[in-house]
This record gives sequence, C-alpha cells and structure tokens, in this order.
Amino acid sequence: MNFFLKTLKFIILFVYYVLESLVLCVVPRRKKNISGEIVLITGAGSGLGRVLSLKFASLGATLVLWDINQEGLKETSRLARENGGVRVHWYICDCSKRQDIYRVADQVKKEVGDVNILVNNAGIVTGKRFIDCPDSLVEKTMDVNIMAHFWTYKAFLPAMMASNHGHLVSIASSAGLVGTSYLADYSASKFAAIGFAESIDLEMRNMGKTGVKTTTVCSFLMNTGMFDGCSTKWPTLLPTLEPEYVAERIITAIRQDQEMLILPRLGYLLVLKNVIPVKAAVVFADYFGVFRIMTDFKGQAKKD
Repeated sequence: MNFFLKTLKFIILFVYYVLESLVLCVVPRRKKNISGEIVLITGAGSGLGRVLSLKFASLGATLVLWDINQEGLKETSRLARENGGVRVHWYICDCSKRQDIYRVADQVKKEVGDVNILVNNAGIVTGKRFIDCPDSLVEKTMDVNIMAHFWTYKAFLPAMMASNHGHLVSIASSAGLVGTSYLADYSASKFAAIGFAESIDLEMRNMGKTGVKTTTVCSFLMNTGMFDGCSTKWPTLLPTLEPEYVAERIITAIRQDQEMLILPRLGYLLVLKNVIPVKAAVVFADYFGVFRIMTDFKGQAKKD
C-alpha cells in the first residue's frame, strides 16, 4: 500500500510540474525585487560581466565587482554609478587562485556584508586543439571556469543557508551541453559547472533551504571579443548573440527564479543528444558547422 501511495504521489507531482512548466512558457512568473541585495559578479571588468553590472545597478542592487583587470574594474564601476548604482565596490581578485578568492571574500564580508546573489561569470578560453594546449593553460582554464565556483560557494553559501535566502548564478555555456572541437578543456569546465550547480541545487532542496535559488546559464557565442573570429555555418539560424540581450535574459531569469536558461532557444535541442543516435547528433552538429566554429578563432586581443 505504501508503494502504491508513493507511486501515485510521484505521478501526480510529476504531471503537475510538467504542466506548470508549460503554463509558465506562456504566463511569465512574477519578478522578485532585488533592490538592496548584495550582488557579487566575477569577471566584471569587461564583456558580459560589465553589462550585468550595469543592469543590476539600475535595479538598485549593491554591487561587488571582481576582476583581475584593475582598469576594467574602474571603468565598470564608473559606468555602474552613472547607471544608478549607489553602492559600488570593486576588488582585484585572481579567480584562478583559491587563496586569493578566500582572502578577497573575507574582505567583502567585512566591508560590504553577506553576498545575496553570487554570479560566477569569470571565464577564459584557449581555443586550441587539445593536443596543442599547454598543460598550464589547461589547468588555468579549469581553475577559473570551474574551481573558482567551488571556492566562491564555500565562501558565500554558508550565509545564504543560514538565512535561507540567496541566489547562485552559474554562467556556463552551450559548450557545457555538447562537446565542441578545439574547446576540449573549455567544454569540460563548462560541463563541470553545470553538474556542480545542479548538484548544489539538489543539496539545498534536500536540506529544506528552498530560499536559496540556482540559475544556470548556457549561452551560445557572444559578441564580447572572447570568441572573436568564430561563427557558425548558418548565422541566421544560429547567430552570435549580443551581450546586452543575454544580460537582459539572465536578469529576468534570476528575478523569476528560473533554474536553467539556454540561449538561443534553438539550444534546447542540444538535450536531444542524449536520446538520439550518436551519428544523428554528429550530422546535426555538422549541419550547423559546430566542428568548424573555432577554425578562425582569434580570441580577445591582449592589452599591453
């Protein structure tokens, strides 16, 4: 009898949540107010991190900006204040170094307070064939793109759990849903970021910390300079995205407690790779030119 009741409960809840998801595709969720929330953004000195900073500033959030680039941080801070940011704090932090993350995190907690929204945005890409990737660059890719998530969660998650209030945002990538040529280390780090975020989300639910939310973002190529030179075979169907658009969608996803955001919508088809034959998935990837996306990769020009 116990088995029957538990199975019936499972079926009812499963169907209910599937239907709820379909309804929410048409009827948007209410947006929560993030004014006054302390938002920490890694990699805030340029690109998507900068655009996110400006949008959070316009919503009245207290900003904590991290980057290794001091000049970039200063410029983002200036723009954030011009965009309505009242409390803007910036810190130089090397997200490839665990002790640096812990040191700066302690400084933030003393000088600003407990972080409410953590946005792990910092990322790097080598863009080389795996066999040509220097070991040091592979290690740095993993340190910045995934290990930094571990250490920032260790630093800021306990306070969120104590108050049962917070939001963990992982800026992953569509390369974390499907492997890509010339991105073996990058793709591996983003697969790990998705798995890590999902696991922490389940831990929070299991512990009854329902006030600690998780949003994982899997975006296609963005026009931030990070993937300069890259493009798909059919840019009309699968275009390079503008950071302004991506940032707006991310902010909306956070405010609506959306667990997973994949951009563009065509990217949701990537999950089909788990249910279709491998050869069929390869044909799909070849059609969109996934194997050759990195052929003309130049990357972001380094500043002197």
